[in-house]
Amino acid sequence: MYSYNPQKRGIWIYFAIAFFSFLIGWQATSYGILSVKNPSGVEVDGAEIDPVKTLAKDTDLSLFWTVWQELSDKYYKEDLIVKENMVYGAIKGMVASLDDPYTVYMDPTESKEFSDSLNGTLEGIGAELTEKDGSLTIVSPLKGSPAEKAGLLPNDVIYKIDGGYASDLTVFDAIMKIRGKKGTTVTITIIRKGLDDPFDVSIVRDSINIDSVTVEKLKSGIVYVSINQFSDKTLDEFGAAFSDMVLNKPKGIIIDLRYNGGGYLDTAVNILSYLLPSDTVAVNIHERGKPEDSMKTNGNSKILDVPLVVLVNEGSASASEIVAGAIQDQKRGVVMGTKTFGKGTVQEVKSFNDGSSIRMTIANWLTPKERDINHVGLNPDIVVEPNSADAKKQIDTQKEAAIKYLLDLKKQ
Repeated sequence: MYSYNPQKRGIWIYFAIAFFSFLIGWQATSYGILSVKNPSGVEVDGAEIDPVKTLAKDTDLSLFWTVWQELSDKYYKEDLIVKENMVYGAIKGMVASLDDPYTVYMDPTESKEFSDSLNGTLEGIGAELTEKDGSLTIVSPLKGSPAEKAGLLPNDVIYKIDGGYASDLTVFDAIMKIRGKKGTTVTITIIRKGLDDPFDVSIVRDSINIDSVTVEKLKSGIVYVSINQFSDKTLDEFGAAFSDMVLNKPKGIIIDLRYNGGGYLDTAVNILSYLLPSDTVAVNIHERGKPEDSMKTNGNSKILDVPLVVLVNEGSASASEIVAGAIQDQKRGVVMGTKTFGKGTVQEVKSFNDGSSIRMTIANWLTPKERDINHVGLNPDIVVEPNSADAKKQIDTQKEAAIKYLLDLKKQ
C-alpha cells in the first residue's frame, strides 16, 4: 500500500549525505549496473564502442596520451608503472575535476570495501563524513555511537587522524584510517568553530548497531518517534509504529530527525505517505534534460488530524530534509529545532565489470514549493537551540520544547 515503485526513473536512487559513511560504521546500499568490457572498447547495452573515437569528435586527447607515453618510457622506477593503476588514477582525476564530494570513482579494491561493509555488523566510530570546503567534515554522529559519546558534533573538521594530516589523504583513505576493529582506539584532532585551537579526541571503536526507528510513548498521549536513518528496514519499522498509533489514537506526534544524515529517496517518500494526504507532492526531482518529476504520496493516512512536530538540527540532511521540507511546505505540522545541513542533490551508483564503480550526482531536488535547500539548509518554523545546562542534567531541550508545544495546543 505504501511502497514506491521507482521503475519509471530507470534506476534506484539514494540520498546518502556521505556515501562513504559506511566505512566508519554505518550502512548504505547501492544499485545500478554499467558494464565495462576492456580498455579499448566499452560495452553499453550490448554494443561495443571505441571511447577514443567517440570523444575525439569533441575533445583533443593527444596531451593525455603524450603524458602517458612520457611516464611509460621515462619514469625512473619502472616497477611503479602499472597501467591498470594509471587508468584508475586518470578516471579518478576526471571525476574529481567536477569538485563534487558526492561524485566519486572507486577502484575495485575500494568498491569491494564498500560492498563488504553492507554485510554484517560494522565496526568503527559511527559518524557520517563529507568533504566540505576542501576539509573532511562530520555531518553527524549517529545516535548512541562512540562518536556521539565522545562529543563529536556536526560541522567538526577532522584535522588529523592518529597524528597524520587528513588533508594528505584521499577521502577514502582518511575514512579507512578512522575505521577499525572493535576495541581499538583512534585519535582524531578536531577543529571546531568558536574554539581557537584544535583538540584531540580519542575514540574506542565499537560495533555499530543503530536501530532505524525507535518509539516512545510520552505523557498525555504524545508519541515520540526517532528516525535514525532512511534504510531498507526503516519503512517496516515506521509502519509498525504507525499501526500502533492508529490503534491508540495519539494526542500528538513528535518525529525526531536530528542527526539523521539521510538514506533512500523512496523511503522518505513512503514515510511522508503516512503523514500527508494521498497524491500530495512530496519532493520535486530535476534531472538534466528531463522534465521535472514531482514525486507524490500514495498512502491513505489515518492520522492527518493529529498535531505533528518534526525535530531537526544541523545533522539532519538530504532525506531528512525532504521529509521536514514537505511537512513544512504542506503545512502538516511544525518543524522545530535548528537549521538543517543543506544537501539537495541525488546520487546513483553504477558498477563495472572490473569491480570498480562510480557514485554520481544525477539530479537535484526541491521541496514541494520549489525551494532549493542545497548548501543553504532548511530553517525551522520554531527555532530551539540546545541548552548546555540542560544537557548536563540529561535533559533534551528541543524534545521538551516539542512536548510543551503539543501540550499547549491541547489547552487551546
